[in-house]
Amino acid sequence: MQDKVVLVTGGAKRVGAAICRGLHAAGATVAVHYRNAENDALALQNELNNKRSNSAAVFQADLLDLNALPTLVQAIIAKFGRLDALVNNASSFYPTSLAEVNQENWHDLMGSNLKAPLFLAQAAADELRHRHGCIVNIADIHAERPLHGYLLYNIAKAGLVALTRGLAVEMSPQVRVNAVAPGPILWPENEAWADEEQRRKIIAHTLLKRAGEPDDIAKTVVFLIQDAPYITGQVISVDGGRSINF
Repeated sequence: MQDKVVLVTGGAKRVGAAICRGLHAAGATVAVHYRNAENDALALQNELNNKRSNSAAVFQADLLDLNALPTLVQAIIAKFGRLDALVNNASSFYPTSLAEVNQENWHDLMGSNLKAPLFLAQAAADELRHRHGCIVNIADIHAERPLHGYLLYNIAKAGLVALTRGLAVEMSPQVRVNAVAPGPILWPENEAWADEEQRRKIIAHTLLKRAGEPDDIAKTVVFLIQDAPYITGQVISVDGGRSINF
């Protein structure tokens, strides 16, 4: 990973920050994208640069603004001279039942989870082809087994899985494209997931009988970028076996 530059969208906190730290520990230079979490992004930048100077930088962009995506890619290339890998991690997540679906939440959930990864891949395609790079999309096990009450999120992540496979075909042979599908890793930051009994039931459906850690996702991302030169078009579930034990 030495001399490789990796863009992680939504990289300022939670799983995104773990991915940034994992890639950095493996030797990569990290472009930390954020939308609103400026303080978290700057703190992470300082943390990584204190370990290795000039090895991380932050880049602000609203990924729902398609005009901002080529600008983001060019800013990273201008800063570091190259871009070798893209990790599409940024995601909106909240419930939408069928009755609640409207154009606003369609725009947000489909935009962050599917539209932005597509057009960011388009913006980075020439550079990634030139570098024989790769893309890792952060999908979800609920792309295959929908989560009740989260209709739009399920659709968007299913689309991201299809996008992963489609891009693997479109960008071959120069660029590999894969996805990681997390299971219960970090509980969402909203009241709907605060119930301890609900959490216990979810964990009980994992074969390993425990929640995962953000580092479990980070390690899989590092593997796909660094150690998997003959893997493309694949989705790896990192879920303690929950996706086969619903």
